[in-house]
Amino acid sequence: MFKHIKELQYNAKPTKPDPVYAKKLQEILGGQFGEITVMMQYLFQGWNCRGEQKYRDMLLDIGTEEIAHVEMLATMIAQLLDGAPAKEQDAIVDQNPAVEAVLGGMNPQHVIVSGLGAKASDSVGYPWTSRYTIASGNLLADFRANLNAESQGRLQAVRLYESTTDPGVRDMLSFLIARDTMHQNQFMAAIEELEQNQKPIVPSTFPQELEKQEVSYSFMNFSEGEESAQGRWATGQSMDKQANFEYIANPEAMGQVPNLNQAPAYIHDTPIPGQTSPKADSASHTQNN
Repeated sequence: MFKHIKELQYNAKPTKPDPVYAKKLQEILGGQFGEITVMMQYLFQGWNCRGEQKYRDMLLDIGTEEIAHVEMLATMIAQLLDGAPAKEQDAIVDQNPAVEAVLGGMNPQHVIVSGLGAKASDSVGYPWTSRYTIASGNLLADFRANLNAESQGRLQAVRLYESTTDPGVRDMLSFLIARDTMHQNQFMAAIEELEQNQKPIVPSTFPQELEKQEVSYSFMNFSEGEESAQGRWATGQSMDKQANFEYIANPEAMGQVPNLNQAPAYIHDTPIPGQTSPKADSASHTQNN
């Protein structure tokens, strides 16, 4: 059960309207690494959690907080849109706010579609999609995805902070950036805890003897130059402490030369000289005639 209270988690009040910046702010609301994404991602991970109760509770704590961040950003965007269109244009626009919005650089859908309100879309108008979210049921895999989401989200919030001088907007962003600091630390701590109790390779439950172990720890140089040989990933003990890394400067092909059979006649592929297409069976002929 969720319960809404009227006060925001933190202030979301710009010093003055800025419809063009409202368009930019849509990215951390409805973009791939925006607040809607992490809100849905953490909530579904929590609801689907079959592990220890503390992980479920932690995910639902932070997922619920992200709902508050969505509300803060939506409130900020709506206030930045006050006074839209962004600036007065010449008489050629005939006082048409949609045309003026386009010429002013703001998102015209903020006028046409949402009535000066936020949208569940990114900064270029692409609608938010649940395909952005990850909830696999494997907590180690999910927490690593969460760490990436928080890293990308904080990076974007910092870039937005640098692109405005509005004290009110910066104040709100400073709060969101600080929470992203905590959330990155939180997931790093959870990852470390899980790795103490299981192998760090996901999934840890798959028997390693079933994989092609000859290449399990080989770094293969598939590009020009050998600078990559200097990395931690190319020498010394592997991160899962199960073997030592091996650097292969000139990896050889290990598979067969692909040679596909000619398709049946009813497929109508390009004929191969000297080969006769297999005859289609009667059922196929009946189906395609």
